[in-house]
Amino acid sequence: MYRNHTIAVVVPSYNEELLIRDTILSVPAFVDRIYAVNDASTDKTREIIETFSKKDARIIPINHKTNCGVGAAIVSGYKQAMNDGQQIIVVMAGDHQMDPDVMPALLDPIVEKKADYTKGNRLLSPEYRKGMSRWRFIGNTLLTIMTKFSSGYWKLMDPQNGYTAISRRALERLNLDGLYPRYGYCNDLLVKLNVFGFRVMDVEMPARYGRETSKIRYGNYIVNVSWLLFCDFFYRLRQKYIVLSFHPLVIFYLFGLAMTLIGVLAGLFTIYYVFIQGGPLFVRGVLSLLIFAIGLQFLSFALLFDIQESRDISLTDWEGL
Repeated sequence: MYRNHTIAVVVPSYNEELLIRDTILSVPAFVDRIYAVNDASTDKTREIIETFSKKDARIIPINHKTNCGVGAAIVSGYKQAMNDGQQIIVVMAGDHQMDPDVMPALLDPIVEKKADYTKGNRLLSPEYRKGMSRWRFIGNTLLTIMTKFSSGYWKLMDPQNGYTAISRRALERLNLDGLYPRYGYCNDLLVKLNVFGFRVMDVEMPARYGRETSKIRYGNYIVNVSWLLFCDFFYRLRQKYIVLSFHPLVIFYLFGLAMTLIGVLAGLFTIYYVFIQGGPLFVRGVLSLLIFAIGLQFLSFALLFDIQESRDISLTDWEGL
C-alpha cells in the first residue's frame, strides 16, 4: 500500500520482449497489483509475463486474443483493477520508458484528494525535453493545443504522456467501453474526464528514452487523433453544456463557427467575383470581413466562458501541492 491506499499498475504491452522484464522489475514494492496486459503480441511477451507471474503473486497476466490497441489494453487492466477493489491505478507502458521514481508524485495529489487524475508533463523546460526529437516536440505541441480546445483542460500540457494515475472514483463514473481503443486514448480520456468535472493535474517529469522503438505510424496517428479531437470537442459541448447542464457558451461556439465559416466562404466568392467576373469589390468585401469578424468575436466569447468554466479542474503540480 501507499499512504493507506491500495495501488495497482497497468502495464499495456505489445511485442515488448526486450523491455517487459525491466518494466516489471522496476515497479515499486508498495504496489499491490501489477496487471500485465499482453495485447496479442507475436513475440515472447506473453511467455515472459507468465514466467514472472509465477515468481511474483502481485502480477496478474491479461491476454488479448486479437490486437485491440493500447487504449483497449489499458481498459482491460482498469476493469480488472476495479473488480479487485484497487483504489488508485497507475499506467506504466511495457517499454520501460516510465521512471518508477516519479510514481509517488503522481499518487500524492490523488491520495490527498486534490486531483482525480494525474499525468506526466515533459514539455515544461528544455531540460525535461532532453532526448525528445525536434519533430516529436513539434507534433506534441500541436496535439497539446488541439487537446486543450477539445478537452477544456486549458492549463494542461503533454497530453500524449501515458504515465498517469487515476482514482477509483473517476473510473466508476466513466464508460470505459466507450474510450478510444488505440493511440489517442490519453487525449480522449481527458475529454471524458472534463465532462464530469474531474480535477486533473500535470506533474513535471523529464522525458526518458532508451532502447524502445516507437510503434506509432505518425502520419496515420496525427490524422486519426486530429479527427478524434474534432469529434470530441462537439461531444464535450453536447454532454457537458446541454445534456448534463446548460451554458450559453454552446450558442456562442456554434454561432461563431457558423459565422466564421460563412465569412471565409463569402471571402472566397468575393475573390472569384472580382478577379474572374470583374465585379466591384467594396460591398461584397466589406460584408465578408464583417461576417468573419462577428464570427471571431463570438468564438472569443465562447473561449472565455469555456476557460472560466474549467479554471478550477485543471492544475499544475505547483498549484495543487
